[in-house]
Amino acid sequence: MLENKQIPSRKLIPRRLASVIAVWLFFSSAAVHGRQSKQIKYGVQFAIEVPAPESEVLQAVAEVADDGIIQGTKEYNKDQYVEGAQEARSSPLFGAWTGPGKVFYKVRTGALAPVNFKESSDQGTLAVRYVVQGEGANQTLLRIDAVFVEDFRRTTHASNGSVESAEYKDIQQHIDAMELNKKQAEQTEESHKQDVARQILTETPRAEGEVSRLAAAESYGQTLEEQVTALRHQVERRAGPAGAQLKSAPFKTATTLKPLPAGTEVVILIVTPYWLGVETSDGQHGWINMRQLEPLP
Repeated sequence: MLENKQIPSRKLIPRRLASVIAVWLFFSSAAVHGRQSKQIKYGVQFAIEVPAPESEVLQAVAEVADDGIIQGTKEYNKDQYVEGAQEARSSPLFGAWTGPGKVFYKVRTGALAPVNFKESSDQGTLAVRYVVQGEGANQTLLRIDAVFVEDFRRTTHASNGSVESAEYKDIQQHIDAMELNKKQAEQTEESHKQDVARQILTETPRAEGEVSRLAAAESYGQTLEEQVTALRHQVERRAGPAGAQLKSAPFKTATTLKPLPAGTEVVILIVTPYWLGVETSDGQHGWINMRQLEPLP
């Protein structure tokens, strides 16, 4: 009976050990497979459609290319980015660009094994290339590539996309700032126009009254014909030697309705400190800067 109890005990030990080994192998295999599924990809090109005019994207890229830093990488753990970069017209680290669009480069020489480049080591040159291509009134294609090349072995190390993504984020911030400035300028201009319009409404009756009183004073004691001539001189002007611009509103930036040749006569309807509301001989109304007109002879 004693031998029968000991035999099963000896057979259980290797079975339990085999089970433990099998479980360990399963989890080890899963862990290795999990690490492989998160493997970093290098050399993937960055391209994005930017919902902005080509002129704004060109300006933003030019500013970023000239800011002296390369985002998304660093040489030492304490750093936030790589400093000392220079804007360049070209870089031998990239092949000559023959496609459409305008190309910008930012280069940092003497970089020491920057992070986020595959197996980077030793000292070398870090370069970023930007390609801007307009695709519509408010749509622009932006491509960004980054590469690190060692000085000694000339080994090329591809980026994992961190530099490209960080540089694009910086470019987008510049575009957003431009849009904000544009909106603020438009609001300021609109506010200025409203202030001028209110000023005109306030001063027009007073100016018209001054013209009437002045005309009455100068016509005192004159004959009817002399009065007509005097009144005509008060309410009419002619374009100066350089001509005049008939505007849709009393603003320098207002739309020009038509240019008036030198000597063109107009009738004054409204008087303001700087602008005159007039009517042309063909019945068109508009505004002319007072400096562009002269009295009749």
